[in-house]
Amino acid sequence: MMKNYMVAFVLAFFVFYTGNAQKTNYKVSKTTSEWKKILSPEQYYILRLSGTERPFSSPLNKEKRKGTYTCAGCNTPLYKSKHKYNSGSGWPSFDRAIKGNIAADVDYKIGYARTEVKCANCGGHLGHSFNDGPRETTGMRHCINGDALKFIPDIP
Repeated sequence: MMKNYMVAFVLAFFVFYTGNAQKTNYKVSKTTSEWKKILSPEQYYILRLSGTERPFSSPLNKEKRKGTYTCAGCNTPLYKSKHKYNSGSGWPSFDRAIKGNIAADVDYKIGYARTEVKCANCGGHLGHSFNDGPRETTGMRHCINGDALKFIPDIP
């Protein structure tokens, strides 16, 4: 009897969850094979499958030059270096994005709600946003996978 209730619950959850999922149309849209042709395996895993790189593995953690961080999938400018800071989290962290170039979604992948940060142009998963950033600026921490980004240094 309990087994029947459990099966019914799982089926109801699945129908509700998939039935209410909203599909967002992005300006840049590619097939799986097109994404795999232009992205490295690590970039594909992060941007298209919402993966996470190992902490402290990105060379962008130590990037100190002035410039712009763009989406590795579509080259949309996402973050300015002046808003990057060392959060100690192991991922490149920013206290704000370039206005209008990121989108937020709710992510329940680890059992509780988190704010997922995506590229507003292609929908690529970038990382997550938390409200434990620098209090003297925005109070926000955009914890971003380095493989989801490209760094374009400013030309002096």
